[in-house]
Order: sequence, then C-alpha cells, then structure tokens
Amino acid sequence: MTDTPLKPYEGLLVVSLEQAVAAPLCSCHFAEGGARVIKIERDSGDFARKYDAAVKGSASYFVWANHGKESLCLDIKDPDDAALLHRILETADVFIQNLAPGAIARAGFGTEVLRQRNPRLITCDISGYGEEGALRDMKAYDFLVQCESGLVAVNGAPGAPGRIGVSVCDIGGSMNAIIGIQKALIARSLTGQGSAVKVSLFDTAADWMTVPLMHTVYAGKAPKPVGLHHPSIAPYGGFDTADGEILAISIQNEREWARLCSEVLGQADLATDPRFCDAARRVENRTALDAIVAGFFLTKTRAQLEPMLRDTAIAYGAVNSVETFSKHPQLRRTPVTLENGETAHLVAAPVQHSFDDAAPRFGRVPALGEHSASIRTEFATENADAGA
Repeated sequence: MTDTPLKPYEGLLVVSLEQAVAAPLCSCHFAEGGARVIKIERDSGDFARKYDAAVKGSASYFVWANHGKESLCLDIKDPDDAALLHRILETADVFIQNLAPGAIARAGFGTEVLRQRNPRLITCDISGYGEEGALRDMKAYDFLVQCESGLVAVNGAPGAPGRIGVSVCDIGGSMNAIIGIQKALIARSLTGQGSAVKVSLFDTAADWMTVPLMHTVYAGKAPKPVGLHHPSIAPYGGFDTADGEILAISIQNEREWARLCSEVLGQADLATDPRFCDAARRVENRTALDAIVAGFFLTKTRAQLEPMLRDTAIAYGAVNSVETFSKHPQLRRTPVTLENGETAHLVAAPVQHSFDDAAPRFGRVPALGEHSASIRTEFATENADAGA
C-alpha cells in the first residue's frame, strides 16, 4: 500500500478556452482532482484577473477558480495558433469553452469537428441562454440571468426583490458542467467514444425555480420575497437578541412548535392557542406570532438563547456577518500559492473522499502566459509529428 493520495483525474488532459467564472470553476475541479488543465487566454488575459486585488494583490474570483492550471496565451483567429490548439486537442480528453454562442464554431472548433478529429474527446459548451432560441445572443452576466429566470423575484425582502449575493448562476452552471463531463467520462469508459455536453446558466437557474414555477402554473400564485421568513412556515426567520445578534429559527412540525412554546418561550398554552394551533393558522397570524417570539428573544443574549434552543432540539442558526463566518469553527481551509509566491487560504473543497490527502494544498495560481513557451514547444509541429 502507498500513502500517496489517489488523484482520480490523473492522466486526463483538460483544455479550457475560458473566462470569468463558470468555465474556469469547472476546469478547476478537474485540476484539483489531478488532471492537467491548460487554460487558454487572450494576450490581455482572462478579465477575471482584474475583477479586484483583494487577495494580496490577486483577484479573489481568479484565485478561487484557476489554481492548479497552466496558462497558455494564444489567438484562435491566428492560423498558427489555431493549428497549435488543434494539435493540443487531438491528444486531449476534455475541451471546455464559454465563448459567445456560435463563436467557437466560427473559429473552426465546433464540437462535431473536434470529435471527428479526436473521437475520444469530450466537449463542454457553457452558454448563458443556450445555443438556440430568441435570446441566445443576449449578454448573460450572472445578475442578469438571476433577473430573467425569476430568482430575484423570490429573493430579498417584501417589496424589495434582491440579487443573491454570490454569482450563483455561474457557480451552478459550473457544477452542472462538472456533472455532465463526469457522466460523459463514464460513458466513454463504456463505449470508447467521446460526446458533447451543453450547459446554460439560464437552464440551471430555471431548474432551481421549479417549485415557484409549479406554484405559479398550477396554483396561480407565485411566492413573494419574504426576507428571512418562509412563505408557508411560521415561526421561521431571524430574531434580534439582547446583545445585538440575530438568531434564526425554523419550526417544521407540531412537536417542535410545542417544545418551543413550553421549553423555550415558557408559554405552553401558545401551542393550543386558536391563532397558532396548526401550521396554516400560524402563517395566517404570522405578525402576532413573530411579535411574541421577537419579544422573548430581545430579553436574552445569543449566549443564553443558543443552549436553550440546542437542548430542546429547536433548529436554529446565527445570522452571521461575513467577518464572523471567517472565524466559524466549522470552516475548513486549504492553502494556495499566488502568482507572486505568497500564500493565501481558500475554502477547502466541499466534497471529501476517503482517498483525499489529509493535508491538501491547492496547485498554484498561474501568471498570465506562464506556460506558453513550454506548451508551444511541447506541441510544436515536429514534436507532434514525431509522436504520431
């Protein structure tokens, strides 16, 4: 037995013509799993490199989504660079791209063309609204997809719909692309043939909107923004404590409601109060109910309330600031080396395996074009011919 951690994607060559978040985050997953990932960039670089300089001079999004890759600068409109990319892809396992719909095919790198040249190649096209339909050419920044899909309409506070505070459509599109590529890799292991994977940010958001959509289509009423509340559960939400914190609770059934009344609020008779005696009535009388809960929470500090809720098995959580979250006892981190050689710590990979390294370290973040010379030499015409 060896103590060397298993890298399940080791031996795979992933090439990604990528920018921003969705495609880079997808290819980064394969880099973390041991694949060789070549990131194709313009001479000006992935514009995400300049989103901010929050991580010791590097951009937060870029560090998060690009560690462990090699950076190759090329211009796919240049005949020599296009030929180089074709040579690389003839030996690759996966090709990911998130250019505007139709752009990759016009450049001569459409999925069918590539898989004719390399039948084992898996292609993954990530778009905003898909490759067909009236809106296929719309700009598809994360916020705009949140708006178009209705996500914004069900988030935020009453009368004030709100954007989800992270690039959730980009992230979700990336996760769906990973799932699609993994399925294609399994299919290739059975058939020996590559296949095409297509993912759009809008389809991703639409899938998440299934429940509100069903309420609208079949019940005639869409959920409205309710802030920290829930449209069909009460008490459910965040309540201020005596020391200025906010604790959220979620009562899911009658047993929990009875325990909250008797063992936390100290008002057992509330459980059978006609205004609150079942889930529907609690929602109907949410204002009065929330006032009772809020009044009690304001008499206690967070430190006093948490053991009361925990000991009575009432589901709760603190409404933490990002600063507080940064010190959370459950937060796992993994070190990464930045372009300038300094070390930062990212959130650790959310999926853990028994074969993972006990003390993992992410691959370093590449400088723009850092590997261009070595990759061009490796895939030069004479070298490619020698290996044919």
